Amino acid sequence: MTLYKEMKITKYGHTFLLIFSMVSIGLAQETPKLSSHPKKQVHLFLLAGQSNMAGRGKVGAIDKKIHPRLFALSKEGSWVPAIDPIHYDKNSAGVGLGKSFALHLLEQNDDIVIGLIPSACGGSPISTWVPGGYHKQTSSYPYDDAIKRIQRARKDGILKGILWHQGESDSNKQSNSSRYAKRLKNLIERFRDDLEVKDVPFIIGQLGQFEKKPWGALEKQVDEAHASMPTLLDNVGFVPSKGLTAKGDNIHFNSKSLRLFGRRYAETYLRIIEQDASR
Repeated sequence: MTLYKEMKITKYGHTFLLIFSMVSIGLAQETPKLSSHPKKQVHLFLLAGQSNMAGRGKVGAIDKKIHPRLFALSKEGSWVPAIDPIHYDKNSAGVGLGKSFALHLLEQNDDIVIGLIPSACGGSPISTWVPGGYHKQTSSYPYDDAIKRIQRARKDGILKGILWHQGESDSNKQSNSSRYAKRLKNLIERFRDDLEVKDVPFIIGQLGQFEKKPWGALEKQVDEAHASMPTLLDNVGFVPSKGLTAKGDNIHFNSKSLRLFGRRYAETYLRIIEQDASR
């Protein structure tokens, strides 16, 4: 090989490394960071409940798309771009309703940034959502862990709402369903008291209404508890699940339905804050 050819290859090698470095730097600069936004601009939302809040929908390309103003608190407590699965409660975590909820709000307001706080635990009955409550399936303390994650997140933003979907695990025994309304009311009041946010919106989603698994008396009792909360407490919303479909197990919503459900949560939330502002 001649000296000229050796120099030519070396030159091209340096050029390739330079281009690769520039692309890498560019990609790093394009990755959105929540810390670049002022605290008052960052709206935080807790995602709480069990598996339908955590999400079990199949993840598609649309669910991996990054929005520059949408973040999620990782299991380790750092802010990352919000892409599904946002939750990590079980290996089956997939598409949930949190991202579509946030995207709808971002469409309505160009001046905010959203930080989602995933805290749902698949299979958790409401009895575990109390101080010291332990849920064996996820080896976690649902309520205590949620409070800790909110406190971490509030260093960077302001808590604007709590999203709740839970009740399937309390529809299996009369002793659970009959006590559900009292437990849910206590939970809402406890969240507000412990976090010192007495008026924070609390949005409740209806249980799945699946044709192949019709409700019995216990599901109806839990549903009545959900629907009654807006009449008992201020700034509580109820989101209907009518028309949504299951993924095949007649327990969990499919991806398409979860995306739609998230938008319904957002619309309910917007109505609450509009009503609150007009008082």
